[in-house]
Amino acid sequence: MKYTTEIIIEKPLEEVIKKMDSVDNMKHWQEGLASTEHISGTPGEFGAKMKLNYDFGKRKMELIETITKQNFPNEFHATYTTKGVRNIQQNYFEQIADNQTKWICKNEFEPTNFMMNAMLFLMPSAFKKQTKKYMTNFKNFVENGTSVYNA
Repeated sequence: MKYTTEIIIEKPLEEVIKKMDSVDNMKHWQEGLASTEHISGTPGEFGAKMKLNYDFGKRKMELIETITKQNFPNEFHATYTTKGVRNIQQNYFEQIADNQTKWICKNEFEPTNFMMNAMLFLMPSAFKKQTKKYMTNFKNFVENGTSVYNA
């Protein structure tokens, strides 16, 4: 399944990227993020791997992020792997005005088991909704300092 989501952030590109390029900031816009752990490579650079642990109450999830392209301030691409699915994500950032940045997020989800294949087929809107939620949370964090951490 492939889809693209866009959002306009009312801040300059430089400020958006400064907030995006920080592991410490992830908890402020990725709801459920419980912890991060560097695995290998130079953090934030091509080839680096990091474990992301999420806690959604009764549901826990572990993702492995592998950076596939880091060309800030314009691009950041990564692959996220967890049980049953791989998400190939391409993020593009573009300053469209002095105080406006467009974030374009392209996602491709590849199921690795039958159950996830069924979920992607039956509930594609759930994945799109989650992407939009994280992007909106990030926008609110950059523009207003609003954090979802311990909310």
